[in-house]
Amino acid sequence: MGTEWEYTKNGSKWYQISIYNLEEKALSLVGPDIYERLIKGYTEKQWGRPAAELPASIIRRLPLRFTYDNNYYDALYQGIPIGGYTRIVEKMLDGCDVALETDFFANREKWENAADRVVFSGPIDAYYGHRFGRLEYRGLRFETETLNVRNFQGNAVVNYTDRAVPYTRIVEHKHFEFAAGGWDETVITREYPAKWESDADGDPFYPVNDAANEATREKYAALAARESRVFFGGRLGSYRYCDMEEVVEEALTLAERIIS
Repeated sequence: MGTEWEYTKNGSKWYQISIYNLEEKALSLVGPDIYERLIKGYTEKQWGRPAAELPASIIRRLPLRFTYDNNYYDALYQGIPIGGYTRIVEKMLDGCDVALETDFFANREKWENAADRVVFSGPIDAYYGHRFGRLEYRGLRFETETLNVRNFQGNAVVNYTDRAVPYTRIVEHKHFEFAAGGWDETVITREYPAKWESDADGDPFYPVNDAANEATREKYAALAARESRVFFGGRLGSYRYCDMEEVVEEALTLAERIIS
């Protein structure tokens, strides 16, 4: 794993220090108490490997602030589309031909020639037949349950940081948009991190952006840069861990590029 460099100041002098992995990075940011209670167990079950074997870059996604602001993001405006993402996607696809449950690779020639330009949001290594080897991904397993209570946890998402708890979080869907006191039932979904090696394991969700995978990704990115008709996007197409606002921004930028 490559070394990540940081700089610290002592008096009037700057010193270069090396942060080798996620564990060292987290300890340098929050110390052992918070690391052991909130980060270590959650991270290791999420990625399926010891924190000391994970890249330090993963921990940089988590905001660290010394205030009482409990928002995950610092953005002034936060939320989801009215009606949820399903409704906004339905509006975007209105009037378009949509084929679901369709394997792109089962009839690749047909789909690649169906339009002048193709946006591929699947795994970039799969598109190139794993020419340079497979990129690593982590998967998820969802367990959804309807409960005969109005309010189960009081929040849309609650994370479970204990390593002994098999799921990483529970989502209670009604809190995203509707009043918590409405309805006499509530629907929750538990998210279980899972190993992913092939389509038999479900969908790949999270790129494992360590040094080895990054070196492989760069080879595929070089091939993608030579394409004139095919564009790659999303977490899988770019092999990057993107939050939703980053995905939207990337999609708008890519659309402008294609149109121009």
